[in-house]
Amino acid sequence: MITYLTSFTAALVGVSESSKSRFVESVKPIVQRPYFDDVGPRNVTAVVGQSALLNCRVKHPGDRRVSWMRKRDLHILTSDIHTYTGDARFSVRHPEHSDDWDLRIAYVQKRDAGVYECQVNTEPKINLAITLNVEDASSLAATHPDPRSKDAQATISGPPEVYVKKGSTISLTCSVNVHSTPPSSVLWYHGASVVDFDSPRGGISLETEKTEAGTTSKLLVTKALLSDSGNYTCMPSNASPASAVVHVLNGEHPAAMQTSRAGVRRQMALLATFSLLVVTSVR
Repeated sequence: MITYLTSFTAALVGVSESSKSRFVESVKPIVQRPYFDDVGPRNVTAVVGQSALLNCRVKHPGDRRVSWMRKRDLHILTSDIHTYTGDARFSVRHPEHSDDWDLRIAYVQKRDAGVYECQVNTEPKINLAITLNVEDASSLAATHPDPRSKDAQATISGPPEVYVKKGSTISLTCSVNVHSTPPSSVLWYHGASVVDFDSPRGGISLETEKTEAGTTSKLLVTKALLSDSGNYTCMPSNASPASAVVHVLNGEHPAAMQTSRAGVRRQMALLATFSLLVVTSVR
């Protein structure tokens, strides 16, 4: 190494400073910037309840971060292999030592349709936009009905009425014991609205698991608010839905609340009986 440096220095003796600068610049290593190897489709179509895979291949990423962003709300879904959404349907498929950073969306829903961007945090930032189109599966179900799914019934573990304290976690587990044809999707409703895992409220997540015993969908709502009270419905694509009523208590005791409700029901029954007697006597 010393001999090489001495020879290199000697070779520059008598050379002008401008020539030296040009020579040194020419021997600098070329750093390759990240770029997209655009081999995947820019438009992807998926069927409701199935999985969608959005391809993103980044060449020479170096130490740069590769992220996926949902364009409609500018929500960062993933960064490198980490997921930054409470919706467990989103994940990154990145085989080790590969250039692929594919976004996988399980149990695709109509609301997932839109533009997604694969981004690399270069300066300036580079991005690759991919449009996801979602088709309804109702037409497929009409042409390929499953006769066994008509009698299938979802069940929610535990009592039909659930009492939790404000600030604690609501946990509802729905089971669908259809072994031959697992549900293509499991939706959760709060009242008449589909549960939004990316709402400003935050703290809502879903865990879905398919096993030989059937399909299990677990809804978690952390830091329960009074507004989280109400009817929750688990609705599989190939089975009858199941519901549970959640009561978020603000310091009340569940037993006392249940006793109070029972007392109200007894009073209403007595009132109805009394009214019937009055009407009968008048006649």
